[in-house]
Amino acid sequence: MKKALLIGLLAFTTACLSPSGGQSVTATPAPASTPTAQPHTPTVTATVTPTSIPSPTITSTPVPLYFNEEFDSDLSAWTSFITNGDSAPEVTLADGTLNLDFTQPNTWYYAIHNAHDYSLVHVEASFNSTDPETASVGLICMYNEKKGWFEYTFSSDGTYNLLLGQWLAQGIARYTPIVHNTTEYLTRGRTNYEIGITCEEKVLWLYIDGKLFRKIDVSRYGLREGKVGIAAAVFENVPATASFDWFRVSAPGE
Repeated sequence: MKKALLIGLLAFTTACLSPSGGQSVTATPAPASTPTAQPHTPTVTATVTPTSIPSPTITSTPVPLYFNEEFDSDLSAWTSFITNGDSAPEVTLADGTLNLDFTQPNTWYYAIHNAHDYSLVHVEASFNSTDPETASVGLICMYNEKKGWFEYTFSSDGTYNLLLGQWLAQGIARYTPIVHNTTEYLTRGRTNYEIGITCEEKVLWLYIDGKLFRKIDVSRYGLREGKVGIAAAVFENVPATASFDWFRVSAPGE
């Protein structure tokens, strides 16, 4: 079976900024620069107006609280946007896989599932990337437009990041680094993993390939509930494709 659908984009005039030294920073106009130590949060600022991609008319069906997204059915509950880059990736479905085809460098893409808000949830996904050096893929939880979101990603350079993202104004985001590190479960150059995160009101539990490897106290950030989603980014190497095979939302422990 082969389908090709497009996920609708929110048209934002966007700006991206990067954390530095573990402190929050607000975006200010600056030339783009090549990321080094923390590839998912390079020091780069850009203001863009993404072009909306029309979506086919799809009849919405109720989405249960917990579900498996196999990327071969109704996608009307998803909303996507970019926070950096000249244009969004081309988004298609083919053979039950969500493909994000990036043609512009330094592009950050998000897709948020809008059906439910969660205060306690486990989210996981299986993904692959064609870029063995400069690509980042991950998960979003506790997404709230007013309060912020947690973003757990890892990169093909063998590092992982946990960030607090916050909207300061329309199209202006601030990222606060919570964790940036390596782990024995990540291998530089490997591009296919299963990633998971359990989000509670005060604690996040991080997984790679089904293995719990870190527990993080996030009580001071004040996020209590929100939506879930996925994230993907490319940096200087394009074209590149990030593909999600499935996305799963469940109760912790199931």
